[in-house]
Amino acid sequence: MEMTGERRIPAPRQQVWEALNDPQSLQAAIPGCESVERIGDDQFQAKVSLKLGPMSAKFGGKVKLENLNPPASYTITGEGNGGAMGFAKGGADVALEELGPSETLLTYSVKAQVGGKMAQLGGRLIDSTAKQMADQFFNRFAAGLTPPPVAEAVAEPAAAAPPVAAVAGTDTEYLADAAGPGPLTMHGAEGPSASGAPVTRPNPRPLDPAGMQPLRLLGAFEPFGLPLQFWGGAAIMVVILVLLFL
Repeated sequence: MEMTGERRIPAPRQQVWEALNDPQSLQAAIPGCESVERIGDDQFQAKVSLKLGPMSAKFGGKVKLENLNPPASYTITGEGNGGAMGFAKGGADVALEELGPSETLLTYSVKAQVGGKMAQLGGRLIDSTAKQMADQFFNRFAAGLTPPPVAEAVAEPAAAAPPVAAVAGTDTEYLADAAGPGPLTMHGAEGPSASGAPVTRPNPRPLDPAGMQPLRLLGAFEPFGLPLQFWGGAAIMVVILVLLFL
């Protein structure tokens, strides 16, 4: 089985190189990986759960880094054993090209060989599964190196509206001085407009005792010793009865 490809990674080349040699970054990127441990300066061992068509198994293997040329390239060689499912061994040449201060082009060329029951499944299924795993690996690997989005700047509060300039004879007198007398055009304003006297706002005003005197006299009038409220209610009841029965 042979496979080649490339991937643009939004990170500096040195950072990509360090991630390719970091066990935690590799474990997070390899599909089905349970563990990656460094057992030497240029060696790792890993455990991976793999599903290939109707078969699934756990692989344990070792990986060795050769032809080291940091941070530009290296060669990976390794072999894994999946028990009754079979084995896999091979290698990959990996190269990093610096495209810019924060972008790197990673290219790879893989050659692998499988045996045991896996070989009986057919080359087409093995190739498609290997390509799918490679895509998943590089998608996860690139996502782990992608910088987080920059938070949008918090919008500054809008400046307070400038004070309203008072213009004599208009409602701006009320807007400019909320504690002052209301404008002449306000509903409920009192006082003649041409007198020059202050005009009050239409707020509730204290009751005028002299103006309330006629109502008090009317309420004190009680024909036949009964208040006017009684006679008014009785008259309303009579009207209702007439409307119901006539």
